[in-house]
Amino acid sequence: MTDTTVAVIGLIAAVALLIFLVLRTKVHAVLALVIAASVAGLAAGMAPNETISALTTGFGSTLATIGLVIGFGVMMGRVLEVSGAAEKFAITLVRFVGKKREEWALSVAGFIISIPIFVDSAFVVLAPLVRSLARTSGRSVLTLGMSLAGGLILTHHLVPPTPGPLGAAGIFGVGVGEMMLWGLIFAVPAVIAITIYARVMGPRIEARIAASPGGPLQADEALAEFEELAREREVKLPSLGMSLAPILAPILLIFANTFVSALADSGALALPEALVQTVAFIGNPVIALLVGVLIAIYGLARHESREETIANLEKGVESAGIILLVTGAGGALGAVLRESGLGQTIGEWVAGLPLPTILIPFVIASVVRLIQGSGTVAIITAASISAPILAGIPDVNLVLAAQAACMGALLFSYFNDSFFWVVNRLLGVKDAKHQMLVWSIPTTIAWGVSLVVLVIADLVV
Repeated sequence: MTDTTVAVIGLIAAVALLIFLVLRTKVHAVLALVIAASVAGLAAGMAPNETISALTTGFGSTLATIGLVIGFGVMMGRVLEVSGAAEKFAITLVRFVGKKREEWALSVAGFIISIPIFVDSAFVVLAPLVRSLARTSGRSVLTLGMSLAGGLILTHHLVPPTPGPLGAAGIFGVGVGEMMLWGLIFAVPAVIAITIYARVMGPRIEARIAASPGGPLQADEALAEFEELAREREVKLPSLGMSLAPILAPILLIFANTFVSALADSGALALPEALVQTVAFIGNPVIALLVGVLIAIYGLARHESREETIANLEKGVESAGIILLVTGAGGALGAVLRESGLGQTIGEWVAGLPLPTILIPFVIASVVRLIQGSGTVAIITAASISAPILAGIPDVNLVLAAQAACMGALLFSYFNDSFFWVVNRLLGVKDAKHQMLVWSIPTTIAWGVSLVVLVIADLVV
């Protein structure tokens, strides 16, 4: 048996061990990733000290790229959540879009709100709005709830600074601005598909629930009319401009950096060096997110005391801790595969297969997602394994590869995914078959649409 064969078998064993530890034991995903990376490195013939060096270097280099961005992102999201900025935007959008198109308003609201706010928290915050809007408009609760959840989950999976796509960008070594732009492009068709499904199937699923032993969905009788609720809430909510400013400012700064850098590199337009350097500084994701946090603090939290504001920021940082560890551990696994040469070996083998290379991270993420449930863990694992493989294959668009890892992790959200329970419980869906129709099928539709768009983009780009 050759050394290469032993190394490949070791990698397969390491991945199997990773999945077993996450799925069947009390070992956290962070520990499981480090254990799997150690097994893969030793099986590939690396000396113990070389394995440890690759682990620590990979961990540090990954977080050096995105650690502060994740931290600033969750700080900003926490302020947006507690200040009511998300509610203000959703209420305004529903009014603007108008009657009989409420599901599109909520899907767009979710699409934007989930960029800075964690998907679970955002749905919890906006669920009362879904209920009251269904009550007053006569629309299906499930239609509106699935549309909102669809918009939330797509940008959560595909658009930085949410942890999964940000981690994939760091592991593949691609720019956050590029990752954000492609994430927004890929998310749109999938959001449209989920919203259409929600519009068609929402009333049908509700009819099935009504005919079941549990009876119809029960709306919360304490909820007031939508307009009455909106008027009452808006007394306490920030203005629309102030609600959007912390979200839009970093996005615009990052895009400006990407655009100006592209112009300067192409030589198509002679730009002053001072301008290029200034835009590069303020458009760096770290500085751009810092600006967003400062706008949120002094715009949305200006009525809070210093102690309350700092407590909210620290609450956000607490939620970032485990995300940083998972992302860093994924980077450690990728570094071991690169340093051992195993990634290049597998890459050369894969290059000869009659399979689009871009599907490697997509398939890995899909499998890991089905097995252990967490979309973020699936994204980081797929990126960690596939990045060293694709690095040895010519003409691979690494931004599309990073997005492929993110899109593959959309597949069939079910019982081992926390957001599956958040959506179904807050919408009042109790039967397992109905729960899967409400959320497992829509995420699978988004996965299928994303696969088609990914393959087309790979052929075109």
